[in-house]
Amino acid sequence: MLRTAVLSGLAAFVIAAEWLRFEEPRSGGGRPFVLAVLAIAAALLRPWWLRILGAMVSSFFALCVAFSVSPLDIGDVGPRFSRGFLDFYDFRIPIDPAQHERMHQVLLVAIFGFALAVAVALSARRAMPAVIAFLVGAGWPATLLAGGDEIGRGVVILAAALALLAGLTQRPSRLALGAAAVVVVGAFALSSSPAVAKTAFLDWQHWDFYTRPEKPVSVRYVWDANYGGVHFPKNETTVLSIRAPSRPEYWRATVLDQFDGTRWREHVWDETPVESHVLTPPGAESPRNWIQQDVTVRALDDDHLVGASIPVAENVSEPVLHDGQGVARVLDGLTRDERYIIWSYAPRPTPAQLVRVPPVYPKALTRPGRELELGHGVNAPPFGTANRDSRMFGLLTGPLEPYAEMYTRARAVAGQTVSPYAAAVALERWFRVTGGFTYSEQPGSTPGLPPLVGFVVDTRSGYCQHFAGAMALMLRLLGVPARVAAGFVPGRYHDGTWTVTDHDAHTWVEVWFRGYGWLPFDPTPGRGTLSSRYSVSSPKFDISTAVKRLAAAAAAKIPDPHQFKLDTEFGVRDSSLPAPEGSGALRRSGPLARGSDGSNHASLLRLLGLVVAGLAAAIVLAKLLVRRARYLTRDPRRLAAACRRELADFLADQGVAVPSSSTLGELAAVAESLGARVEPFVDAVDAARFGPPAGARAAARRARRELRRVERELRANLSRFDRARGLLSLRSLGFSG
Repeated sequence: MLRTAVLSGLAAFVIAAEWLRFEEPRSGGGRPFVLAVLAIAAALLRPWWLRILGAMVSSFFALCVAFSVSPLDIGDVGPRFSRGFLDFYDFRIPIDPAQHERMHQVLLVAIFGFALAVAVALSARRAMPAVIAFLVGAGWPATLLAGGDEIGRGVVILAAALALLAGLTQRPSRLALGAAAVVVVGAFALSSSPAVAKTAFLDWQHWDFYTRPEKPVSVRYVWDANYGGVHFPKNETTVLSIRAPSRPEYWRATVLDQFDGTRWREHVWDETPVESHVLTPPGAESPRNWIQQDVTVRALDDDHLVGASIPVAENVSEPVLHDGQGVARVLDGLTRDERYIIWSYAPRPTPAQLVRVPPVYPKALTRPGRELELGHGVNAPPFGTANRDSRMFGLLTGPLEPYAEMYTRARAVAGQTVSPYAAAVALERWFRVTGGFTYSEQPGSTPGLPPLVGFVVDTRSGYCQHFAGAMALMLRLLGVPARVAAGFVPGRYHDGTWTVTDHDAHTWVEVWFRGYGWLPFDPTPGRGTLSSRYSVSSPKFDISTAVKRLAAAAAAKIPDPHQFKLDTEFGVRDSSLPAPEGSGALRRSGPLARGSDGSNHASLLRLLGLVVAGLAAAIVLAKLLVRRARYLTRDPRRLAAACRRELADFLADQGVAVPSSSTLGELAAVAESLGARVEPFVDAVDAARFGPPAGARAAARRARRELRRVERELRANLSRFDRARGLLSLRSLGFSG
């Protein structure tokens, strides 16, 4: 009984430690201890029927303790458990137990349940059920929350599992315990070796024991703008799988907020706390307004965390660097099959709401080097500034002189509106529908003009970087804070998951509006569309209503609504257009075949497979060492006794009940009944034990050879399953179950 209590306490401690990692800070109080005592106490009862009754009673009181209810209110447990369990799908871990009481209560129930299962199996002397229950109870939480010393925790779980096995033996073997210690110490030593203990080698969460991996394909992007043309392979490669709501979103990786006078670059500035407070819309401060996305990295080779615009929080197992503006990067880069959760705030204002937003911008956006910069040291005056035209033409001189023509075109498209939203929607529709622009992956250029100027005033042919870069720059020329966003269009939605490929890479425009923050606009024709009805690219955009609203605000240049025609539908590409592109997409070496999402086994199964493999290795090693140690002698009599003992162990491992007092003749009779010829073996053993000393050593060697033959003949009559069962059986090591 004492041994059962000690082993159960060890298992309960490890299980509780793993589950309580889900909390930060760790919850105080002694409820986990009380629940562990209730579980162990029930398992110590005798006989078995009283043990079952005790388990039922302890479970009743454990629920009362875990959920803080009186026995008369036990009916409240069900709704509380359901709510707490479902909350794990809505909130990231670790959690604050003070803020998520129901989730904390579910963790307490898990600790009690697994501790009770292990304790009951131990009290019944069932080694395998006890170890399996322990591995599930301690291994499951270890796979759900990454981070910390993962390999060290794996070694602790393995050591505890081996301790449970050793504690149930009837005749402890020093060699068996030594073999187990060798496995644990070896695992710990390997985990601390720089050559072994790194993600690429011991990334057990991504191991797949069943599928032979193909040579992986990686897709890498240089997000800075490139207007010299792009080329994409014919086949698509899946780069991301995103579990998210069915409403489509653009998946943003970063922003290109610096225009250097020629092209857009990624130069994210980190706002101060004061600036962050001013720029963050009120709705983004409440988690209730956030959109959760569970992202799985496939073939994307990048360090940016990709999420819907605009990312506001993330849960990643690796160190993250926040560059600012919702852009975050993993320091060591994303790896294939890595998972993370990201939350985004995506407001969906109506045109009526946006048209009423005044052109009032904080200094965080208008100061030099921010979202009105036209080139190094040159800032456009904000929208609506007095004498703005004369000031602008005074700025657009020297290297920026070619952009005066773009400014003139922007003023002509936007008209004399007093609404920044009217200017944005007019430019968006001009690029998509009325301006005569076409999509091309290999556009021409205009000698003597900057790429975006030549695109607007001459070629009117380009890909998304041309369209997004030109619209963002024209908005800045008008004094509206704007920038280019880079990432992916939504992709394909099926069964709760968005599949995003390299052909979905895209750039678009983000425009800042007071009260709503950064809102996306997409000027590229024939591409994926935004779902928000304020954008011309949205199928829900109502041109008639927009004309009325904008006309009430100012004389925005939107044509007759009867001439308006939606140029695309969400999720449907124009087959006449090339595939979408990213900013200077580059592909690493690998087969140009369609990327595959792969079949990833549950992380729990991976951990169990790893630990079970370690247990199997320890069992086989222990049995081998025990049997070989018996032959470390030159005494023929002791060698003959070792042969007899090995035959007894072999039969025991096959499930044959062999009393420890069985004679050699009785063992031989059992082996003969199973199909082995045993007479030569018995004669050799007798000669080694009772024959003349001169021939005893030769007889002992002959006995070992004959024993190997007997074992081969016995195995020949066994199925593969029986052989494997015998190899891993614990009976020869003294375990009763």
